[in-house]
Amino acid sequence: MSAAEPAGVDVPVLTEVVEDLPLEPALAPAPAAPASHVDENALDALADQLEHALLERLGPEIHRATARALNAVRADLTISVTQIVREAVAAAVAQALDGQKKD
Repeated sequence: MSAAEPAGVDVPVLTEVVEDLPLEPALAPAPAAPASHVDENALDALADQLEHALLERLGPEIHRATARALNAVRADLTISVTQIVREAVAAAVAQALDGQKKD
């Protein structure tokens, strides 16, 4: 026991088993409001407003992100197609040269 601890205080250590305290049962969740009284027209209007607000705020960023993604895909495809064409041309030239050597 260190000098900073008051005498008679029991401090558990890692090798001691500490009994769990009894837990009180959880309270039951409050019942949800019945959905039968929700007006469908009000929900549709809210959905339209939400869609409009999201598109207004996120639309420009979605456009920029899509453009960046498409540019990256275009660059990758350009590299891949260029490599495939070079390999095909090299194979065709090699095949043509082999055919001339046999003649």
